[in-house]
Amino acid sequence: MADNKVKSGKEILDDFFTEISSIENVDKMIADSLAELYTNGKLTDKNVANELQKIRAENDNEN
Repeated sequence: MADNKVKSGKEILDDFFTEISSIENVDKMIADSLAELYTNGKLTDKNVANELQKIRAENDNEN
């Protein structure tokens, strides 16, 4: 018989952020940054905005 266990919201988020960098067409640098924020319990709108700004600045410096 199949396991019909319903995952909790935390389990779903844990799985998502574990796999985010392997999702097709997702920028690896952004995915890794989001996963790190989630893992550290710091996934807030302000921290996400700061990380995205930092990534943009790094990409501008490379070009």
